[in-house]
Amino acid sequence: MAPKTPTNYFLVQRAMMEACIEAAIEIKPWEGPPDMAWEVDDFATLLALEAHGPDVFVGISPTYPWGRVYGGQVVAQALRATQATVDEDYQVHSLHAYFIRGGTSDEPIRYEVDRIRNGRSFVTRRVVARQSEGAILNLACSFQVREEQADVQESQLPDDVGEPGSGTVEDWEMLGRRVVHQSIGRSAIWLRVLDQVGQDPNLQACALAYASDDIPMNAVQSNHPRVKATRDGSLPTYEDDFVWTSLDHSIWFHRPLPPDQWLLHHHRSHGLANARGLAVGEVFAPSGVHVATVAQEVLIRERIN
Repeated sequence: MAPKTPTNYFLVQRAMMEACIEAAIEIKPWEGPPDMAWEVDDFATLLALEAHGPDVFVGISPTYPWGRVYGGQVVAQALRATQATVDEDYQVHSLHAYFIRGGTSDEPIRYEVDRIRNGRSFVTRRVVARQSEGAILNLACSFQVREEQADVQESQLPDDVGEPGSGTVEDWEMLGRRVVHQSIGRSAIWLRVLDQVGQDPNLQACALAYASDDIPMNAVQSNHPRVKATRDGSLPTYEDDFVWTSLDHSIWFHRPLPPDQWLLHHHRSHGLANARGLAVGEVFAPSGVHVATVAQEVLIRERIN
């Protein structure tokens, strides 16, 4: 049996489509064999996108316990695809993504990059991530050359978060997760990709993008009255009572990221309205340097029985 690689997958899809056209029958997305799976054992494999023509790249996914592809993975791979089209003198300074539909781990993800503009100081890219059911993510990002200008930091590392990597251990998959504070409307967690990513600033940016989708929902959902009731015992459970997902996601990269270190993600909820909530968080290096800011809008919809 041929190895399960993205190339083989798309070759099979193309052959099936050509056969369908010849037979003049309806074309349906290929669902793959029942045991379709990808071997993704480390972060380097996750980011090893395969080129499929000009500015088109394909990535694969591990299987996640909750079923859908982790949103942070898609953001990180989309960013990696854009980096492949940008000169190394430019580093990402911001990205803005919309999660369109949940992705599946059963098939590769195709990243189509659009070179919006190449300027002297800034470079702009857009990328759409697709699977057989359609687009799953739309992301725009901007890159900037390094400039020696004024550097003023106003945000401060909280004083109640302990040492880097301290806290309750809740590691999962490739992500190290150490919870140091969780209260209504506030989450403070040390995060890092568990693999050694190395000195490459592009890979470090992707590692931050991967981790950044992990905790904004925590800060927002803790504000919901029904969620608070389940935690104080007034209601038995909330897993079956809500539909929740990430809607859009933004990161501003302020300063160089320290290689392979724990970063504190400190998020606060900005409230709930119309089934949507907003969390804004600051990301700090262990030294106290404010390296990035993350904002995410989430959907928290109570099911109507």
